[in-house]
Amino acid sequence: MKRLACTFAAFALVLFAFGCNQETPKQQAQQPAPQEINVKLELSKMSTLEKVLKRGELRVGFESGYVPFEMTNKKGNFIGFDIDMAKEMAKAMGVKFVPVNTAWDGIIPALLSDKFDIIMSGMTVTQERNLKIGFADPYIVVGQTILLNPKLEGTITSYKDLNDPKYTVTSKLGTTGEQAVKRYIPKCNYKSFENETEAVLEVINGKADAYVYDLPNCVYFKAEYGDKVIFLDKPFTFEPLAWAINKGDPDFMNWLNNFLRQVKNDGRYERMYNKWILHQEWIKELSE
Repeated sequence: MKRLACTFAAFALVLFAFGCNQETPKQQAQQPAPQEINVKLELSKMSTLEKVLKRGELRVGFESGYVPFEMTNKKGNFIGFDIDMAKEMAKAMGVKFVPVNTAWDGIIPALLSDKFDIIMSGMTVTQERNLKIGFADPYIVVGQTILLNPKLEGTITSYKDLNDPKYTVTSKLGTTGEQAVKRYIPKCNYKSFENETEAVLEVINGKADAYVYDLPNCVYFKAEYGDKVIFLDKPFTFEPLAWAINKGDPDFMNWLNNFLRQVKNDGRYERMYNKWILHQEWIKELSE
């Protein structure tokens, strides 16, 4: 009898041990499959962030000329709000900042074809662009404003007043300024230009009545040309600007948004904003 009892006890222990080592279907479902872990690791390795770290360079695409975000000074160096931010970003990554000056009409195709890692060029977030590329959280919000020929002071007080075929309005080709003119001032005579300076000079020289562009850009031209233009400084559109990267890269997007949150709360963003947006001492760097 004693031997039989011992046999039953030993059998019970075996069953208990076997049962403890078995996982329930729910527990098995919660365990990631080996192949799933491998896929996640491979996706992480494919991130632009990993490529930047491995290369030791952050290649930043922009078009010089969009004041005060990216400009070329009289020494031939790139300066501006976006340039300073890009340098801070590269520093945070521990890599070298590599500027890639690119024509605006080809800047998205250049990103898609891996000519650089990120667009930092005062790009407005639009749904059309968002179908092709991904945007980080906006780093600044601007809107379209107007510079008028002085002869129209008092006559034109809003963008609505320009909605007439007798008025000629200018902006830059392929920008949200151009889109705003076509959407909100469709009846005007619109003329597009390859760069902002040509477009605003058309107004100053009396060949056009108004220039439509982002608020910071119009602030600069008003400071540069003074009484030669009248500034209608109330934006009539809402336009968030953001950094753009290739779609399908959550690791890089996560890093960018966390970086932006950090600089906005540690004083660096405020210093850059005061330097490039609120003040215009940097204008001296652009001309003799």
